[in-house]
Amino acid sequence: MNWFQRVNQSLLLIGDFVLFYGALALTLYIRYGDAFYGPLLEIHLVPFTVMFFVWIVIFYIAGLYDFYAAQSTLELTRTLISTILIAGSIAMGLFYVIPSFGITPKTNLLIFIGIFTLFEYWWRKSFNTRITSIEAPYRVLLIGQGQSVDAITVSLKEAPHRGYQIVYSMNGLDDPEFNHLAQIILDKKVNLIALQAHIKKDAHAARKIYQNLALGIEVINLADLYETLFKRVPLAELEEVWFLENLIKQHRIYETIKRPVEAILATVLFIILSPFLLLIVLLIRLTSRGASIYTQTRVGGKGKQFTLYKFRTMRSDAEAHGPQWSGKDDARVTFIGKILRHTHLDELPQLLNIIKGNISFVGPRPERPEFVEELKHTIPYYEIRHLVKPGLTGWAQINYRYGSSINDAYQKLQYDIYYLKNRSILLDIAILTRTIKLFFINVE
Repeated sequence: MNWFQRVNQSLLLIGDFVLFYGALALTLYIRYGDAFYGPLLEIHLVPFTVMFFVWIVIFYIAGLYDFYAAQSTLELTRTLISTILIAGSIAMGLFYVIPSFGITPKTNLLIFIGIFTLFEYWWRKSFNTRITSIEAPYRVLLIGQGQSVDAITVSLKEAPHRGYQIVYSMNGLDDPEFNHLAQIILDKKVNLIALQAHIKKDAHAARKIYQNLALGIEVINLADLYETLFKRVPLAELEEVWFLENLIKQHRIYETIKRPVEAILATVLFIILSPFLLLIVLLIRLTSRGASIYTQTRVGGKGKQFTLYKFRTMRSDAEAHGPQWSGKDDARVTFIGKILRHTHLDELPQLLNIIKGNISFVGPRPERPEFVEELKHTIPYYEIRHLVKPGLTGWAQINYRYGSSINDAYQKLQYDIYYLKNRSILLDIAILTRTIKLFFINVE
């Protein structure tokens, strides 16, 4: 995310803060007139502040602070209404469950929700109009060719609000216009050059670009721009040196904290969900032959194999003829299995794998040894995903559709490598919250 996107994301949050407390003040004024200021305001301030932080989390999960795309009026309306309905229901529950909030009647909350919804819709619609009309601060000269270049070009034409505008393109060093680089930079007011790595390494290209640094331009790898725009890495643009530069840094504090926290959380969740897990076991046994828990060998961190636990979703003879890729409408999947897969509830037994330390809550999804053997000979750099422990959910799972082909594995690897490069506690939390959001969408 560039500075332009960070500033606008911060403006969204600040705007929500102002509107939230503005809606609260207006609600109290409507209810109590000039008497709202003082003790009445103090009584409402603490519970509504608690509610504000809960709402911020819900808004984040709903994607209202994402900056990947401006929403259409219809999409904005639908997202806001559904999100505020959920947030309002949770707030109502909090106000009734926690009597110490001391707010009576609850009519105040309903009035507040109505006012805030109107304010928020106006604010978000105005904001979307602004960012789609504002001139992008980065005027980009793109040097290179191929699928990554084409994808960037299309993306920025469709979404100029991301902060980048392509003002000129060259195919590479063979482009005759490259000899007129300085004039192009001046004429097009270029302030950012994005070029492919092999061009950047060329001595002639480096010299020409260096001669123009005094014009105030910034130079980045095309792979970095692609990563910023799509939240994945362009596998076709990577070389071994990229991995040495981006994946060798240590994450000692992150790794030290992650394991004990995950073990405790997985244990608590397993205990809480035990009755629900037993119900699923019973449903599987009653509707199809075979064991309810399915075990399978998977490849984990550093290439070590382990036994993965899942609820069985297929017929017990599903792999009588050996391992097979699972399709979206696989005939081997049982009726209960379809429901479990659609909601991802079939993954819940993997809480045991987290407790044992085989996998984490977040990481690349583990694959079977047979498929790993095939994919590592087909997809470049495939084995790098085993740099960390696999996960119950991952960056690829929340950003890419369900798929089980070699091309799907290629696309997912681009997201997995993005995660390896950027992994952190905050990114893990973001992935978990978006996973929760997808779960509720699938349930609906």
